Amino acid sequence: MIKHMLPLLIGLSVCGAAFAQDTPAEGQAVTRATQTTTTVTSSWSSQQPAGALSQHAIEGAIATAGYKEVKGLEFEDGVWRSKARGGNKKWVKLSVGPVNGKVYPADAPSKLNADEISAKLAAAGYQNVKDVDFDEGLWSAEAKTPQGEDVKLLVDPDDGSVVAKSHD
Repeated sequence: MIKHMLPLLIGLSVCGAAFAQDTPAEGQAVTRATQTTTTVTSSWSSQQPAGALSQHAIEGAIATAGYKEVKGLEFEDGVWRSKARGGNKKWVKLSVGPVNGKVYPADAPSKLNADEISAKLAAAGYQNVKDVDFDEGLWSAEAKTPQGEDVKLLVDPDDGSVVAKSHD
């Protein structure tokens, strides 16, 4: 019983925080908590969301995360993707959030499981969450917005926030 209640409790605790967030004024830094308000109105492979960081800022975020020799940096599927060398000199695939600049290594494990991701998305107002899958450092899911629009989502594996959203 407790096992089944955990996603519900997590969802309820996040719900209050999600509804208490304000959209930042133009020019202000966007925090992880405000990511869920980012909207992409066209195919996410062609356009970055409002408030997206510049390519130069994304390169800086990758360097700050300890990666060097970045190659193939492109905006694709709602996030920046590239390969880079880490401290162990091995190449790793990376995804980088376009608004938060957070680096997601493809080989990193997720702190949250599929049920917890579904609960976080439900708490953020998404309905009919399905096809929740962890791949290349990010969770992906399909859902409906509160307005009934079908969307594809990329979700942070550490806190369950929406990193990228595209109309399905």
